[in-house]
Amino acid sequence: MRLSVSSSIFLLLMLICSIPIAQPIAKIKKSDLRKDVLIKTDSGDLILRLKDETPIHRDNFIKLVKSHYYNGIAFHRVIAGFMIQAGDEKTKPKADSIRFLKSYTLPAEISTDFFHKKGMVAAARMGDNVNPKRESSGVQFYIVQGKAFNDKSLDSVETYRLNGRKIPAAQREVYKTLGGAPHLDQTYTIFGELVSGYDVLDKIAQTKTSGRTGGDKPLVDIRIRKVKMIRRNE
Repeated sequence: MRLSVSSSIFLLLMLICSIPIAQPIAKIKKSDLRKDVLIKTDSGDLILRLKDETPIHRDNFIKLVKSHYYNGIAFHRVIAGFMIQAGDEKTKPKADSIRFLKSYTLPAEISTDFFHKKGMVAAARMGDNVNPKRESSGVQFYIVQGKAFNDKSLDSVETYRLNGRKIPAAQREVYKTLGGAPHLDQTYTIFGELVSGYDVLDKIAQTKTSGRTGGDKPLVDIRIRKVKMIRRNE
């Protein structure tokens, strides 16, 4: 399906997030940098591998995991064919809420080497109009589900969303097979990738939601029960 200008702008705005009250306090060990992240959800397990090329975001996420920040948090925005988003502390059960010291953002670490294929993990952020440096939320992230594109629809994305910037041939092939969300490329910091649990990603993405007018909130909460660092299977 061709991505129209209006619909793509709307989807982009769906990644806008309020800046939460949080500051991770856990310390990182060298061994943590060689581990993956296990996210246990109501729908099954997701395993993420963080990118060494984005050390600020990588280290921040590890600290949040080790601080148990994500335990109990719900996926608060879900859009089938686009992404699933989590990290808003307001979705934590009140009895389990963690309050840190101050709100914070992270400087952008946007790389041309990474693109929004299915399974990529990126940081949510406020929109360009109030955030011209494209700084990331310290805690909110999304995982791309996306959809498959054809050459015609990719041409449209290049013209209307990427201001004429051409998508590299190798990336076009991935978008035509695995799928993704190319209109977000080089505008959000990608800091990880799903290495296991694509079926769980699809299951969460297909849950019924309140729709656009209701903020795309799942009608039944899908919570992250536990997140921890695990040994990496090379």
